[in-house]
Amino acid sequence: MPAQPASPRPPLFTWEFAADPYPAYAWLREHQPVHRTTLPSGVEAWLVTRYADARQALADGRLSKNPVHHSAQAHRTGRVGIPGERQADLMTHLLNIDPPDHTRLRRLVSKAFTPRRVAAFEPRVQQLTDRLIDGFAARGSADLIHEFAFPLPIYAICDLLGVPAEDQDDFRDWAGMMIRHGGGQRGGVGRAVKRMRAYLAELIHRKRADLGDDLISGLIRAGDHGEHLTENEAAAMAFILLFAGFETTVNLIGNGVYALLRNPGQRALLQESVGRGESALLETGIEELLRYDGPVELATWRFATSPLTIGGVEIPVGDPVLVVLAAADRDPARFADENTLDLARTDNPHLGFGHGIHYCIGAPLARLEGRAALATLLSRLPDLRLAADPGELRWRGGLIMRGLRELPVEFTPEKTPAGEAPKTGAEGRRTSTTG
Repeated sequence: MPAQPASPRPPLFTWEFAADPYPAYAWLREHQPVHRTTLPSGVEAWLVTRYADARQALADGRLSKNPVHHSAQAHRTGRVGIPGERQADLMTHLLNIDPPDHTRLRRLVSKAFTPRRVAAFEPRVQQLTDRLIDGFAARGSADLIHEFAFPLPIYAICDLLGVPAEDQDDFRDWAGMMIRHGGGQRGGVGRAVKRMRAYLAELIHRKRADLGDDLISGLIRAGDHGEHLTENEAAAMAFILLFAGFETTVNLIGNGVYALLRNPGQRALLQESVGRGESALLETGIEELLRYDGPVELATWRFATSPLTIGGVEIPVGDPVLVVLAAADRDPARFADENTLDLARTDNPHLGFGHGIHYCIGAPLARLEGRAALATLLSRLPDLRLAADPGELRWRGGLIMRGLRELPVEFTPEKTPAGEAPKTGAEGRRTSTTG
């Protein structure tokens, strides 16, 4: 039974909460582990905060991913899900559907988005990583969100999808609008999503006549017993791979670097290991950073299709349920020293990429980008340090994702080889920011 609270519940969804939600989540885990609350959007939902309950909920077939099962007015006004996706006809993707449609689509997409394809992409990810660091390494300072963590996954996923280089800055602008959805105007997000949808539809149409070795061509080719993705399904899948793939990785890199800078002992261990050319601590370290302060704070929306009980609490039909991954991954009932960053932690079945049939299909790519980013930063900028007081840093307001708006750092400038001018951007790509 939950303990009787000795203190009132800390406020949720304030700016102070955004900067450090973990004390509030600890209170909820102890006193109200399945808690009904009103979200900033006005939608009422259940927050699930304990690890065991979270795993149960993530794998429970009675919790549908399809927003049609939401019984509230908010469903009709589009206040659940990704902003703008309903108006842009982009609802048919893996985050919004259930079996058997989910089973069919995931099987088809898995044929295109294979571990082999991701592994073969590693040299390109490393090339992009070095190119972006080249843009600021000689300067001695940078904002690692705007200049590194944000553009790296955008350009990587664009390359993987097969978006031509001359169009990738448009994607960067659209993604910048989408990543601001917690604090920007909703209409602007909707326009960005519609523009991306129109572009993807046109690109898919072009690629049908000239298939290549990119992921969109793979989605078009993917077939199962004669079934193929429709053009709308392919556009929706390309959209969600881009949307989920880039913002998750932005936050994985940003939160991860910030955690290392705040934990110098752990950072030193990783730096020494990377310097020796070892990979074991980097691999366990990425998993620990996903647990400790992961990029996805709450799993995406689920809706009760029949009455069910979670953690002893009855959930009515139609109610939204949000599994709080950030709270579950610091549950002391599952993780020893739950608030301690331990990069060598091996007993680490974190929920950072979800659990069950909706486990993140892009997890291998995010891990690859995270490993390349951290290892290269620590190798090339060994005295990297925070250039602002932690209390001055701003976190993006939002519901699902957790990430910094900026991460100012300083370091000893890299020496530019004689006769070579310092680079000012990603080899000519403009360095627009996410705002």
